[in-house]
Amino acid sequence: MDNFNGRNQLTNSDVKILVVDDREDNLFSIETILEPSRYTIVKARSGRAALKALLHQHDFSLILMDVQMPDMNGFETASLIYQREKLRNIPIIFITANDYGEELIFEGYRMGGVDYIYKPVNPDLLRAKVSVFVELYRKTQELMAQEKRLTESNISLQREIQERKASEEKVRLLNEQLLDNNNYLKALNEDLDRFAYVASHDLQEPLRKIMLFSDRILQKNIVDNDVSLYLQKIVSSSKRMENLIDDLLRFSRHNTHPTDFTLIDLNKVVSDVLQDVEVDIEKKKAMVKFNSLPEIWGIPILIHQLFLNLVNNAIKFSKQNVPPEININSELVVENDSSSISRKQQGLRYQRITIRDNGIGFDASYSEEIFRVFKRLNSYHEYNGSGIGLSICKKIVETHNGSISAESVPGQGSTFMIELPEEQLFPR
Repeated sequence: MDNFNGRNQLTNSDVKILVVDDREDNLFSIETILEPSRYTIVKARSGRAALKALLHQHDFSLILMDVQMPDMNGFETASLIYQREKLRNIPIIFITANDYGEELIFEGYRMGGVDYIYKPVNPDLLRAKVSVFVELYRKTQELMAQEKRLTESNISLQREIQERKASEEKVRLLNEQLLDNNNYLKALNEDLDRFAYVASHDLQEPLRKIMLFSDRILQKNIVDNDVSLYLQKIVSSSKRMENLIDDLLRFSRHNTHPTDFTLIDLNKVVSDVLQDVEVDIEKKKAMVKFNSLPEIWGIPILIHQLFLNLVNNAIKFSKQNVPPEININSELVVENDSSSISRKQQGLRYQRITIRDNGIGFDASYSEEIFRVFKRLNSYHEYNGSGIGLSICKKIVETHNGSISAESVPGQGSTFMIELPEEQLFPR
């Protein structure tokens, strides 16, 4: 099969025929008869020369061998040839000048011969018989090539089946792992909801006592004006905290629902936030400016937390010895405004709220990363915090079908842009 690639049929020049005869004229005669067919002819002057040729190459289509040769006749040579496994399938046609009896003819067939040709050789008969065995060799090679291709295809198919089974098993294991993770997260969320409810519920009792005793002190009129003012702030803050706890209790009992949304005045939200951070504002002499903020539909506790986190951030990440300046503004985002953040509810009007500060800022390449959980751009030794504030902001905004982004230049402050729909579309 050295010259057969399994796709193109063998040409006559690919066919090799070994001619064995002790006489040069006989070799020349046979070669001349077969020359028109353009076979590749290999000649040997003796049985030993034939065996030597077969040691180096075994892809012969046919052997034409003279019976009468000195030292080793054709039958003996055929017997030695067929002792080798690789040579047993090469057909041998004996060429003889004698008309042997049946016993000698049988001996030739027993040695592996397939036919006889008698001298003087008939050229047409020789060409016809050679062409038959050449065609047989060609068909055999084609079948062997097809068998090889089928074997390779079977191996490839088996490998593909094994890989597919391995992939299916991997997918099955991943699905099992995903189900386990989902069950774990579900249990974790349930535990978290229970914890939030219990924690919020338990906070109400000490808060009520703070409000009760502060109110009693105010009613006795035994404190000066400054203390009275502080007590009033305690009572006011406690009431806001009580409202927040009530909201948290309601929110912890179930997932977000259309009934959680209500019309919110962002001016009041920001005012409440500024009262919550009043101590930090006074400590850093911060200045917060806002006016004419819009109303939106949202979940009060979450919107309050959103602005609280962003204002806290602006105060926290301020420059040393430079009072923080925070400006909160809003504008209506129209549908054809190409600069607007991508819409989540088409057809709604969005309010873009910007919170701009004069703080330390950050590299613009981190504008996406800062919203990841526990992502910190500054050392916790310099600025306290858990690193989840902005990730919570992003989650709150997404819960309201809005978007949040940030722009900044190191040393020149930051601007956070929030887009929230004025209304919410809920499925009926």
